Amino acid sequence: MTSEATPRLALEDDTRPAAPSATALIVVLVGTFITVLDYFIANVAIPSIQSDLHAGSTQGQMVIIGYGVAFTAGLITGGRVGDLYGRRRMFVLGMVFFALSSAACGLAPDAGALIAGRVVQGVAAALMVPQVLGIIGTVYQGAHRARAFTLYGLVIGMAGVFGQLIGGALITWNVAGASWRAIFLINIPLCVVALALVRRSVPESKAAAGSRLDMIGAALVTAALALLVFALVEGRAQGWPAWSWACLAAAAVLTAAAVRHVRRTAAAGRGPLVAPALFRSRPFSLGLAATGAYFLAMGSFFFVLALYLQFGRGMSALGSGTVFLAVGGGYFAASVFSSRFTDVVAGRIAAGPVTLAAGYVLLGLAIAHVGTGGQVLWLVLPLVVAGLGMGLTTGPLTNLVLASADPEHAASASGLLNTAQEGCAAIGVAIAGTFFFPALGHHGDYAHALDVTLAPLVVFCAVAAVLVLLTRSRAKV
Repeated sequence: MTSEATPRLALEDDTRPAAPSATALIVVLVGTFITVLDYFIANVAIPSIQSDLHAGSTQGQMVIIGYGVAFTAGLITGGRVGDLYGRRRMFVLGMVFFALSSAACGLAPDAGALIAGRVVQGVAAALMVPQVLGIIGTVYQGAHRARAFTLYGLVIGMAGVFGQLIGGALITWNVAGASWRAIFLINIPLCVVALALVRRSVPESKAAAGSRLDMIGAALVTAALALLVFALVEGRAQGWPAWSWACLAAAAVLTAAAVRHVRRTAAAGRGPLVAPALFRSRPFSLGLAATGAYFLAMGSFFFVLALYLQFGRGMSALGSGTVFLAVGGGYFAASVFSSRFTDVVAGRIAAGPVTLAAGYVLLGLAIAHVGTGGQVLWLVLPLVVAGLGMGLTTGPLTNLVLASADPEHAASASGLLNTAQEGCAAIGVAIAGTFFFPALGHHGDYAHALDVTLAPLVVFCAVAAVLVLLTRSRAKV
């Protein structure tokens, strides 16, 4: 393969700090936090949005789906763009558009404008997020990089856990009289501060000159991912109409065409959208698959637990967000513990999804005992255990995958990893819905529905643990 197919890393020496910068890490993690936060925080605002903008249920769903589809579909292309045109440059561009689209969402006069703003937000997030792991991989080495990846995992988890709490608090307290609009406007000052610091703290890195963006590959991959995620998420909500199956079939055809195109592009010595060499690494391929299985289990859990708490137990958005603090406590403790280890040991990482599965089993037993009317304190211990499992998995598994990729493919590997994370979280919600809503029945038995849905989540955890063990990685990073 030529140098175009495997571009070497080129750092601009005049902007690179002499030592790993804590400010650089904080800046890029702010970008990660707000993009993940915006996926979860909007969930609790939908009733207020529908009431204020006189929007229907379909429009309310599109506020969530528009962001998720645009975000997931653009991640691989966003990673490649960072490789070619500069990771810091694309991070800055993505954050600028994220701030502008957040303002557009916060000031939206009607549902159509809000949905359009959310789609632009998703595109901006897809441009920004892949650069985060690419920047971490080039700025930090060895133990510093392993700890940075652990902090990255911590930020993802905290954004997911606290998203509903923050959203519920902003809406309940009606901050500055903005109601639901505050959940979008809060992004703007965070973006402004990060943009003020990024040029002084984050070095530029990109691929060697001569490579070009594979536009055909980008179009095929983006369209395939958009159709897949949209069909699975919205198709489930609509009862699997004919158009959803047509979208899935089209996604399969486009995926096959994209794989063939990438292989032909690489064989011809041109820079493909995704380097096939990445998949020759056993730890990378299996670790990526394990990431997908893990996020199927984790992302959907937040969704069904929120349904149980808010609709089954009648808790407010703020009240249900408070319950999520038990998950956050376990997550934080486990993340701090796992940051002590800078080597990639499959057995230790596999303990994470096993612990998460144990938390789900304990939660199922607790739910069967208390139903929807018993003491919520029975749920605390299982939720803490689940949080421990998440904290033991997210950062170390990220480290395993990215440590297995060559530095010249850092942003592309990040794009694939982020796609597995965000895409499988969205797909997991669709899968969970196929179990949860039929089990809910006409009587609205939310406790039974949650118990039934936890079973496939335990299976996903088991699959993730097995895949991690199969990597047999003992490499120092």
